[in-house]
Amino acid sequence: MTINSVGVVGAGQMGNGIAHVMALAGYNVVLNDISEDALKRAIDLIERNLDRQVSREKITQDDRDQAMARIVTSKDLPEVAKTDLVIEAATEEETVKQKIFDALLPHLADNTILTSNTSSISITRLASRTDRPEKFMGFHFMNPVPVMQLVELIRGIATDKETYQTCLGVVEKLGKTAASAEDFPAFIVNRILMPMINEAVYTLYEGVGNVNSIDQSMKLGANHPMGPLELADFIGLDTCLAIMNVLHDGLADTKYRPCPLLTKYVEAGWLGRKTQRGFYDYRGDTPVPTR
Repeated sequence: MTINSVGVVGAGQMGNGIAHVMALAGYNVVLNDISEDALKRAIDLIERNLDRQVSREKITQDDRDQAMARIVTSKDLPEVAKTDLVIEAATEEETVKQKIFDALLPHLADNTILTSNTSSISITRLASRTDRPEKFMGFHFMNPVPVMQLVELIRGIATDKETYQTCLGVVEKLGKTAASAEDFPAFIVNRILMPMINEAVYTLYEGVGNVNSIDQSMKLGANHPMGPLELADFIGLDTCLAIMNVLHDGLADTKYRPCPLLTKYVEAGWLGRKTQRGFYDYRGDTPVPTR
């Protein structure tokens, strides 16, 4: 089927980036959130990011203006349901995602494809609660969406070939690269990345190194662009913990046990950059390690 319009549910860190790249690729976008403030912040951020692309000559001013003209915002979920492809990009909590799909179902057209930007939750389980498991799949973008080139496409057990091929075509139109993943906990990227981050937190927890030495070691010794603790702060420690819990629960292997120190930071509300404190304190001019 042909995709002309895309609905994005959730105007946060991931949702605004998805709306940005979809509009820039020529799709009409309906960006939805329960918060009017979140929608306003998302539009402001999309405008700033597009302006940055213009200043760096990645796109033209006309590209920028046309992309902004293709995005409309709405707090009304039925408006999202009128699109050809829906991408749910809400918080990484299964009950929240289920409620969103439940609310969308009565308003969907027969051919609308449902997808989730989940980074770890079972696509098969999410799809089973809908009326179209064959037209449901995982559409997992990397953060920041306008910059990162990979999209994981995850087929549930019932996802049909046409749905997969249609979503693959969208990824190609975005100028990104698709990685096909099977529906197992955390898929490919986070199945590998999150245990590494969790092990870095254990290394800190056990006193093997401090925040600075752990991050410097991985940047200079393994040529990583960001240290694992710096990256955890960028992703959000609550998200890291949620994914580790999905791995631990879904695979029942003790090697995926979340580090108690990661849990403690999340309990404190120190979630990383978005709360100004995590493994680094971001409230000053430069980030300062908190341990």
